[in-house]
Amino acid sequence: MFETLTSTHAINRNDLAQFTGTTQYYRWFGGLVLTDGAQFLARNGAGWLMDVLASVQSLPAVRAEERQFWTLSVDLEQHSGVVVCTDGGKSGQPERELYRQEIEYTDFPLTEIKLFAFSEAGLGRVVLLPSEY
Repeated sequence: MFETLTSTHAINRNDLAQFTGTTQYYRWFGGLVLTDGAQFLARNGAGWLMDVLASVQSLPAVRAEERQFWTLSVDLEQHSGVVVCTDGGKSGQPERELYRQEIEYTDFPLTEIKLFAFSEAGLGRVVLLPSEY
């Protein structure tokens, strides 16, 4: 089932910890499908982060990767950050960086958030919190 996004709530670690699976999926542009936890982020001020993920899915290195590991790191004092996508490391190899974007300004309230994005046949690229895996 798919639903539109309509409410707002401050993002905090306690709220994110409640997401341990998903009850439904939410379509996002660029072929992304969000779980309950990813949708919670998008609905509550981090839609721009989902937009970053969606906007680079056509890049060859990102598109080719079935499993993507995303990290947003934030300097809360400078209100800046960086979004990095890696392949998570394979067969004992170190992680390979697939994409990096500097964020000049963000009001994201946490120093870090991690997301996974996995390709699911018949569904698309599913974005989820690590706790939902």
